[in-house]
Amino acid sequence: MLADERRQAILRAVERQGSSTVTVKELAAEMGVSAVTLRQDVRELAGRGLLTRVHGGARALTPVDTRAAAPASAGAPAAEAPVPVPPPATERYAVGLVVPPGGYYYAEVIRGVQNAARALGVRVVLAVSGESLAENQEQVRQLTAGGIDSLLLMLHPGLSLLGEAEDWLSGLDVPTVLVERRAGLRAGRLEQVASDHAYGAALAVRHLAGLGHDKVALVARVESPNTALLSAGYADAVKVMGLTPGPEYRITTSGDAAPVDARFEEVVRAVEAGEVRAALVHNDIDAIALVGILRTRGMRVPEDLALVTYDDEVAELSEVPLTAVAPPKQAVGSWALDLVVRRMSDPSMPLAEILLRPELRVRASCGADRRTDA
Repeated sequence: MLADERRQAILRAVERQGSSTVTVKELAAEMGVSAVTLRQDVRELAGRGLLTRVHGGARALTPVDTRAAAPASAGAPAAEAPVPVPPPATERYAVGLVVPPGGYYYAEVIRGVQNAARALGVRVVLAVSGESLAENQEQVRQLTAGGIDSLLLMLHPGLSLLGEAEDWLSGLDVPTVLVERRAGLRAGRLEQVASDHAYGAALAVRHLAGLGHDKVALVARVESPNTALLSAGYADAVKVMGLTPGPEYRITTSGDAAPVDARFEEVVRAVEAGEVRAALVHNDIDAIALVGILRTRGMRVPEDLALVTYDDEVAELSEVPLTAVAPPKQAVGSWALDLVVRRMSDPSMPLAEILLRPELRVRASCGADRRTDA
């Protein structure tokens, strides 16, 4: 069907329903086209005042009443001309945003989504999901049943995106962007916007190497979904720059009753022995804790350990302000919202996977301010 033919068919279907409603899913099945295409047609017709969109339950349509108003009495003049009832004043689109509970990292991404939504005239509906795939599926089911046009998914860090999860993501029938996570080839038409964490780790290694360190350690949390990417970027930078491979330490925090000092004991011993003189630490809280432990053991940052942290949420508040790699969290949220709006406006545009590069913010902990050029 051509676009004009589809839109005429939609109007005929709505007219047949009379005062009841018809869903986009029903129309798509009847006409043999995708729900995404039908939603775009519905928006176009609503914008021309030919039908109205109704939120709630499922996406529904009701015909616009174009009949002239009845005369007030037998002697009263008829209305001059039929006047279409305009569609209700609503937002341009409604976008569902699913986020995991807690975690300061996601607050900045959400803020980026909010800022872009205000600029684009889009309503964002927020839902908080749990750790399991079933909980995420239920949140998405409720959002789509409530009439959202598209989805932004920031799934729980502990949720694997392989196998069943990928199959589920590939079957979503509204435009969907995965935010700060990356799925595989089985995810179908799912689009993605994320920080390039591998690039960020390499940025830190190159900076420390430029300060004269030929070996850099990596300290990262086991439970972080970004650790594998950081490790890959770190290893690539070490290889490309011909550095001595440094040790990689994994810090466990979730469900761990051990004191903070014990988590970093191996790192501290290596610094005491002079085996580690530079390190990239993920994240800010762990980096600040490490600085405090070193100080109580009589060691100093950056004299005994040149340190770069990864995140830059609270790095500047450390006793020694921390040089940090800062993922572009707000920009990730803004780009994700912009991408899904572009998808809804033009379903035929090429699918996108966008990686945004972090930036390095130099402060005191790396020793750059103490370096003098010959």
